Amino acid sequence: MWLLVVALLLVVLYYVGTKNFDYWKKRGVKYDEPIIFFGSNLTHIIKKHSLSERFAELHNRFPNEKYVGYFEANKPALLVRDPELIKTILVTDFKHFYRRGVSPHKEDIEPLMKNLFTVDGDAWKLLRQRMTTAFSSAKLKAMFPLIVERTEKLITIAKKVADSGEEVDVRNLMARYTTDFIGACGFGIDSKTLDDDTNDFRQLGRRIFTVTKRDILVNLLKRTFSNVELFKYIHFFSPEVERKNLSLVRQIMSQRDYKPSGRNDFIDMMLELKQKGKMVGESIEKVNPDGSPKIVELELKDELIAAQVFVFFAAGFETSSSSSSFLLHQLAYHPEEQKLVQKEIDEVLAKYDGKLSYDAVKDMKYLEMAFKESNRVFASPGFLVRKTVGKYTLPGTDLTLDDRTGVVISTQALYADERYFDDPKTFKPMRFHPDNIHKMNKNVYLPFGDGPRACIGERLGIMQSLAGVAAVLHVFSVAPSKSTKRYPPIDPSSTIIQNVLGGLPLALQRRKKQ
Repeated sequence: MWLLVVALLLVVLYYVGTKNFDYWKKRGVKYDEPIIFFGSNLTHIIKKHSLSERFAELHNRFPNEKYVGYFEANKPALLVRDPELIKTILVTDFKHFYRRGVSPHKEDIEPLMKNLFTVDGDAWKLLRQRMTTAFSSAKLKAMFPLIVERTEKLITIAKKVADSGEEVDVRNLMARYTTDFIGACGFGIDSKTLDDDTNDFRQLGRRIFTVTKRDILVNLLKRTFSNVELFKYIHFFSPEVERKNLSLVRQIMSQRDYKPSGRNDFIDMMLELKQKGKMVGESIEKVNPDGSPKIVELELKDELIAAQVFVFFAAGFETSSSSSSFLLHQLAYHPEEQKLVQKEIDEVLAKYDGKLSYDAVKDMKYLEMAFKESNRVFASPGFLVRKTVGKYTLPGTDLTLDDRTGVVISTQALYADERYFDDPKTFKPMRFHPDNIHKMNKNVYLPFGDGPRACIGERLGIMQSLAGVAAVLHVFSVAPSKSTKRYPPIDPSSTIIQNVLGGLPLALQRRKKQ
């Protein structure tokens, strides 16, 4: 009797664990062979790959396909390889792909997941419309003095290290610079991160992107068993990250009596939005009987403000520090390119009385080209994700995707593809020269995404990164040091943002006075 019960139980478990595994086979789509219960979710853990590397490997395994199937647990998902289909998904037919789909649950109750990057539907649309003004040219110009103050402190710290003759981890150095800037620009506080690498603000930034065993387990459980009600209440972000972020934001807003303080920082901007009352606009999800969009509204409560401040901190901290430090790493191994960048920096600053300014950084065209090329060589966020809204047939195919089907694009694989980039492993800033940019397929270079869900802080991130690198290279040259690795290994526990193991140690050498 017991053997029969066990046998029946095993049959049921096998059915549940392999449900839908013939989904792509029935549709004639090549796919990644799934593992019972987990689908493709264990692949990167078994192979010790980051998520970006996982999707790049899947992309490269099927070089002649427009798309490839895989599974999130037993839910079918699609990796799209074709540039025209990528444009369709991100731009042309955006209304069918406005969901980011980071959360596996239809409704997410986690406070910090209600940020502009991960939230979906009407909340995303209303927040995006209201927050766009925070990143206008006028706002960026007004912020720039805060950047200049941080670059001056950055150089003071760098001089001490250079004079000691020790190598410096530029990954850590630029993270401290970025965190200090975000403290001033986002929170209106002096975090003193450049002076003290152990302060609470720096520790919070470090913890957000340090993936622990707890984080790996939670991520795996939520994605594999997304239909289990219990797992909806387990949060992606650890309790200490959630608690510290909410506490910090509430404390600052309370100090300002929940009114703009005149500091013109990110929290001030959110308080200004709160004062305007509920956000009201046309729904992206709901329609009236006549087909017109319904009018929806959203109240900007404390938790919603905290979620936006969190993503401002998290996105700015990690992506900017990663891209700026890796650019210094590339220039250390390409001294001729470094000299060209330094020559431009010197010439531009000479036009502006030797001082960094918003306009001066805008004039550093070759530096920006090198920055863009560095982001191509090392794609820190190496993939983009979307989720379908309703059934959708991919143009030019007979493949119809079901509602809420996950779609991923491996930017890391696209950047390394010889069909789109000549000699892709080589660092060539001239790829992005205005005379050459037209040769590039614009649907494959997507460091900040594309379409309505492209990164809202792109210009701020670039400006902040270029200012930091320009300040460093105006005073120093960078070179490989005793601990430098030409191709630094990627932390296999990396999720959305790829981290390098062991940092990016370099030698800083003071430049001779011209």
